[in-house]
Amino acid sequence: MARRADEQVVPTRVMLPRRVVDGPARQVAKRLIMALVVLAVTVLIVWLDSGGYHDAADGRVDLLDALYYATVTLSTTGYGDITPYSDSARLVNVLLVTPLRVLFLIILVGTTLEVLTERTREDFRLKRWRTNLRDHTVVVGFGTKGRSAIQTLCATGLRKDQIVIVDPASKVIEIANAEGFTGVLGDATRSDVLLRAELQKARQVIIATQRDDTAVLVALTARQLNRGAKIVAAVREEENAPLLRQSGADAVITSASAAGRLLGLSVLSPSAGMVMEDLIQQGSGLDLVERPVIKAEVGKSVRETDDLVVNVLRGHRLLGYDDPAASPLQLTDRLITIVRASNEPPLNNPPQTGPRA
Repeated sequence: MARRADEQVVPTRVMLPRRVVDGPARQVAKRLIMALVVLAVTVLIVWLDSGGYHDAADGRVDLLDALYYATVTLSTTGYGDITPYSDSARLVNVLLVTPLRVLFLIILVGTTLEVLTERTREDFRLKRWRTNLRDHTVVVGFGTKGRSAIQTLCATGLRKDQIVIVDPASKVIEIANAEGFTGVLGDATRSDVLLRAELQKARQVIIATQRDDTAVLVALTARQLNRGAKIVAAVREEENAPLLRQSGADAVITSASAAGRLLGLSVLSPSAGMVMEDLIQQGSGLDLVERPVIKAEVGKSVRETDDLVVNVLRGHRLLGYDDPAASPLQLTDRLITIVRASNEPPLNNPPQTGPRA
């Protein structure tokens, strides 16, 4: 599928979660107070040692002269009309007034310095993030489907710093940052955008775009960049599901059809609909999970396990619980089971999104 010539190119940017800082007005107020404190301290120092200063106008230095001297000294190098002539006054200028002048200038240019420091800090955080990021999850699209998928993953123990959001809308990325997720601003059908999300090192990719054609392009690009990642995609129209599978998606969920089936099931049997809804809501009630076979279960039949086994994944074959080939269980098998939800995340067992096709 070719890209249209008139299609607008979205600027690409990686946006890490921002740390909570004071607002601009509060920062300016703090700097103003600090500058006034420095000025007041300098005025007090000069006024207390006014005998060691000489004013070219009348020879003496009062409180107003001390304020004038402190102001021109802190903001410039002084005009020379008021000068320290005693040894103590000159020593105080070297040890106290000069450091106060440097502090005052730092406060004045604090905004510029903060911008430069923040930019350097962000560059360092970005480099460290790229270095440490491994086996993460890339979620393309932060709408209703993307949010629900992320909630399910987090309920199974996946940390927020192991999730990267890709979306072309800057406001959506800002919302993701506010919730603690790293965001990549850009068009996910472009390989350079997915490379910024470190997709080549990702364990799994969730495609939750608004358009089916966009999902196909994202799946093609993602599979080209990462041959081993598990790719799960959502489509609106069921007729587009085979196209997405051919594009490299391991599992395709038809969102409209799935919602329709759940509605139909709820009409026929409200209780069965409630059970199904409970199963797809991870972390509450009953959960549908995938886990490996433990050594104590090797050689046993499916019905002899402690959990309620629904399917057995053996290699690339998905066997039903009543399939004679499912028993006895093998050490390399994985079980799809229904368990009571636990508040404790699973240890050393990353969440699974389903068997690969």
